[in-house]
Amino acid sequence: MRECLTADDLYNFMRGLADAAKTPTRVYLVGGASAVLLGWRTATIDLDLKMIPETDELLRCLPRLKEQLNINIELASPDHFIPALPGWQERSQFIQQQGKLAFYHYDFYAQALAKIERRHERDIDDVERMFSSRLVNPDRLLELFGAIEDQMYRYIDLDPRSFRRKVKEAVTQAKKRISLNGRTD
Repeated sequence: MRECLTADDLYNFMRGLADAAKTPTRVYLVGGASAVLLGWRTATIDLDLKMIPETDELLRCLPRLKEQLNINIELASPDHFIPALPGWQERSQFIQQQGKLAFYHYDFYAQALAKIERRHERDIDDVERMFSSRLVNPDRLLELFGAIEDQMYRYIDLDPRSFRRKVKEAVTQAKKRISLNGRTD
């Protein structure tokens, strides 16, 4: 059984991966890794990430880091489950530069949509944190969802009607919470 990842583990992973990098690469952390680095959780079960470009030296390094740090690592990002949002790279929040690697939180709008679609309890909590932290604006989320609706046919397991309903529900709930807190976006 692998250990849960803490913020220290994530920083150790980043240093270890950077040591193997020969090519400038952007590494996007996703899901629980973002939640841990932002302080929403103390740990996460696995490290989901996306690398651009995916280079052999970094891909070969992942199994070594997985064993060395005793963690789960998956090449997984929102665009594996939902269509990629236009402009997602530009909206991805910078974390740090480590050697040739630039680490980012994968676009929070894309993360929110993927989490809304899955609807796991922890995912819904993360989405609420994204709204309350103002990392995601409800109206903009709905707008970006509209930008990918015509691409959903590419994802055979995705039910567009159900997904739209879940997104509208999440946006409505977020707006209620925002108005109760006296905030406007």
